[in-house]
Amino acid sequence: MAETGGSETGKAAQAPFRRHVLYIPGYDPFPARRYREIYRKEGAAQAAISGYALSMRARQGAGYGWQVSTVMERPAEAEVEVLIWGDLVKGSMQRGVIGTYGLLVRTAWLYLSSGALVRLVGLRKGPMIAALYPAVALILQALVAGLAGWLVLRFGGLPVLAGGALAALVAYGVLEGFRRLDRRLLVYYLMHDYAFTTQGRGAWPPVLAARMGEFLVRLQQVMDSGVDEVLVVGHSSGAQIGVSLLADLIREGLPDPGPALGFLSLGQAIPMVSFLPGAKRLRGDLAYLSLCEELTWVDVTAPGDGASYALCDPVAVSGVAPRGQRWPLVLSAAFSQTLSPERWSQVKRQFFWLHFQYLHAFDRPGEYDYFRITAGPLTLAERFRGRSSSASRITRACSPHRDIA
Repeated sequence: MAETGGSETGKAAQAPFRRHVLYIPGYDPFPARRYREIYRKEGAAQAAISGYALSMRARQGAGYGWQVSTVMERPAEAEVEVLIWGDLVKGSMQRGVIGTYGLLVRTAWLYLSSGALVRLVGLRKGPMIAALYPAVALILQALVAGLAGWLVLRFGGLPVLAGGALAALVAYGVLEGFRRLDRRLLVYYLMHDYAFTTQGRGAWPPVLAARMGEFLVRLQQVMDSGVDEVLVVGHSSGAQIGVSLLADLIREGLPDPGPALGFLSLGQAIPMVSFLPGAKRLRGDLAYLSLCEELTWVDVTAPGDGASYALCDPVAVSGVAPRGQRWPLVLSAAFSQTLSPERWSQVKRQFFWLHFQYLHAFDRPGEYDYFRITAGPLTLAERFRGRSSSASRITRACSPHRDIA
């Protein structure tokens, strides 16, 4: 996207554009410094590719984050702050083998009995394959463990009671072995992810709802900080948190005058929650935010990301699109085009990596450049003014549950 013009000399003489970014991670147990390191490494790579200056330094003040200085069309300063809920994620992942199989039964029953599973499969197959992976893998692991126990019982030559006890012990040991390999398999991680977001049948888990209240207070403080733009970035599960957070902010009232307000949702899988019977608040917030004139909402996904509902308008597919819907602007990051053929061939089968590609550098950046958006001198509204949603946007209402709070 061209961003130069005859007024560049005048712009350069102005004070730097100032932005505060509030980044909401997805279901991620890793420390927030992981995102700082991604930004440092990938920001430098993107700056070298695109020919602009970008530097980072430590940030002072409340919360965890960093400061970014850029020179693109004009100088800009950004404070990037991570809204942390990884401790809640860690807490939700403490169940052992037996507890995780209990979560499998509960979660599978919810999606089947509510009618959400059939509708989600019909909407996009990729994320449902990702969702079914931990369920199928856990069942296969149980079968392997059962086979190992049977072999001990059948050929161990022990009395029935002693043989049964040993067989049970061996079977459990096999299951525990699989659990200890989960950093590579991601079976337990994904199972806990889906179970956490569905524990209230789609309603916000109480511990997360309380944390979102803290996020709202912080967002209100940032809105009064005197910056030119406040940008909320929600990645993966962080996207639906961002929806409700911003809906609450706008309902409670914005400062006047105040900064421009932007919302960038990346790699969202909102239908996985909004299609559930208990997600009344989320559906209501989607409908409300889609009409708001107070912000600009851009939703970026990519068909190559199998963990996201690529190009699905989360408001429309949830069946709550109101008359006069304004948002979101639905865009494709088009990995197969914005990454070089060599790079695309390397990563196109790396499921987890692709879900984070939105936060990385692109060899052939198009209009989506994470670092221009978060640290450049244009607001989200200015950058995408006049842009229409991608032609392949999906808007058909598919959710079996459409009541709202």
